[in-house]
Amino acid sequence: MEFTVGQIAEVLRGAVEGDASQRIDRLAKIEEAQAGSLSFLANLKYEPHLYTTGASAVIVSRNLELRQPVQTALIRVDDPYSSFTTLLEFYQQATRTGRRGVEEPSFMGTNSTIGGNHYRGAFSYIGENCQIGDDVVIFPHVFIGDRCKIGNGTILYAGAKIYAETVIGERCTIHAGAVVGSDGFGFAPQPDGSYRTIPQIGNVVLEDNVSIGANATIDCATMGSTVIREGSKIDNLVQIAHNVEIGRHTVVASQSGISGSTKIGDFCVLAGQVGLAGHLTLANRTTVTAQSGVGKSIKEEGQFLQGAPAFNLRDSLRAQAVFRHLPDLERRITQLERRTNPPEKS
Repeated sequence: MEFTVGQIAEVLRGAVEGDASQRIDRLAKIEEAQAGSLSFLANLKYEPHLYTTGASAVIVSRNLELRQPVQTALIRVDDPYSSFTTLLEFYQQATRTGRRGVEEPSFMGTNSTIGGNHYRGAFSYIGENCQIGDDVVIFPHVFIGDRCKIGNGTILYAGAKIYAETVIGERCTIHAGAVVGSDGFGFAPQPDGSYRTIPQIGNVVLEDNVSIGANATIDCATMGSTVIREGSKIDNLVQIAHNVEIGRHTVVASQSGISGSTKIGDFCVLAGQVGLAGHLTLANRTTVTAQSGVGKSIKEEGQFLQGAPAFNLRDSLRAQAVFRHLPDLERRITQLERRTNPPEKS
């Protein structure tokens, strides 16, 4: 695919400085780009590459002041990083999901429907009474259980498993090996010390523009729904338990675990290996740093948490600073005790 610099600028609502007729056929890093490439400059640490790059065009901020002349065309936008991300999304859709049609063998159950312009890879399975929208891409070995609903433009990569009753919105991405809708971890202890399985009869709901990473697992609700709201991004190897609710545009990094019935607000950030106990509430815009464990609800918005158990980031950093000096503090306390309580003379 080829586009002119001018066409790209029009898509990004940017302004061109230089030759707008140049042809662009690939994206590249600014320090590696060659003729025909489009790059971007968001971090000023890389500004020196702007004056030496071989790229035909570079996306830059409208406010960037040049220190010397450039050989490349510039596309000036409000936010270079977001603009380049938009192009990457377009490129990914065009190159990775360009397949259409049905490969055999594949299976679709009775009373199931699928919209136009879709792709179904070999050995994919769609159960009964499913409703699947337009432009959906289903890679080989995907399993979709009975009575599922999948919105337009959603992509399910190879080996994803979608249990019965799951609802997936539009333009979602489910990466390879992800499991959506498996049983929640519900077992009732018995008098003899054994455990009785509690039936999990709810489902999972993913709203529009949700991304689920490779080998992530999302449990269905015991009753009702486990819900991940619009625009949230779940990394690889994340465990989300039954009846959890994750708000809009929240991100959860790899190896994090969220226990049952916890409710996470909008625009939250859970860094890698974060653990949340069950039945908690995290207010909007809460950030939890890596390897932290949260054991109580956070009601005030905009908190930064750290530690296990996690507490306010500033207090946590002060506590760590004190902890590093504990040997010195112990020595000083011992000296003070000797001065204030000298040993008695015999």
